[in-house]
Amino acid sequence: MIAVVSETSKDHDDASVSTSSWYEASARQRVEHLLDANSFNEFIGPEWRETSPHLPLFDLPEQFDDGMIVGYGRLGGKPVLVAAQEGRFMGGAFGEIHGAKLTGLLRAARDMASVPVLILFDTGGVRLQEANAGELAIAEIMRALIEARLVGVPVVGLVGGRAGCYGGGGLIAGCCSALAVSEQGRISVSGPEVIETNRGVEEFDSKDRALVWRTMGGKHRRLIGGAEVFADDTMASFRDAARYLIEHAPSMSLSTLESEQSRLAQRIERFGHCSDAVDIWRSLGAAEPENLPALHYREFAALANDLQEPRHDAR
Repeated sequence: MIAVVSETSKDHDDASVSTSSWYEASARQRVEHLLDANSFNEFIGPEWRETSPHLPLFDLPEQFDDGMIVGYGRLGGKPVLVAAQEGRFMGGAFGEIHGAKLTGLLRAARDMASVPVLILFDTGGVRLQEANAGELAIAEIMRALIEARLVGVPVVGLVGGRAGCYGGGGLIAGCCSALAVSEQGRISVSGPEVIETNRGVEEFDSKDRALVWRTMGGKHRRLIGGAEVFADDTMASFRDAARYLIEHAPSMSLSTLESEQSRLAQRIERFGHCSDAVDIWRSLGAAEPENLPALHYREFAALANDLQEPRHDAR
């Protein structure tokens, strides 16, 4: 079982950098402060002007990096490949160019078979304006990710941005070797508005922020085994989480998949009767489950080690 990280990063001397908010930062700020200083080299940067061919058809603004930053750098002195989504551009949604850049990065990782990959998720899913191209991109990314893992490459996801990690992004996150999530992060295949639209407000009220966060938020995902590390909303905490998970993420093997399938089947049997996340926390053994959302980071991190449903053992 993977433990919570609580160390303080010492690779950035500026205290204001290490304590600045991951949630509030842009994708480029996250990359800059996650990696060792001045080590990032970008592939297909804004100067290439590889923009979406679809957005102009809808008179929508373009962005020169299409909301996806990819490149390589160093983390703790060791080489890593990194991809970061810009949640402030179209909600970090996947389109043709956006997805192709991540696919290419993962294929490069597969071919090198030695350099870990970090994916900084911040996405609402697939762009409606690029529906077919976006859905195809999700499938290609998932295939490339699994191929990279099969040759021994750790692929670690970090979730703590404004847009969360929804839709196809949630599927990609589920394929990662391991995940770190902050309280502000949310992970789900279907977003709150999608659930409400299809099932009605009685099933899920998307305006009930407390309901959204206790159902899809980082604390709940950590407790039910959907993330291995619970990070504080700071650059330093995500740096520590990334370094830890690169070293301890499980390999891709048949036994890993069988263990995960067994765990998910047991989850349905154990929690299938629960109507709310609070009921699940109570079943996990939380003494005061209704107070769990208000717990401070360190209090929750300690509690999570005792209560969490394990995702799988590190191998």
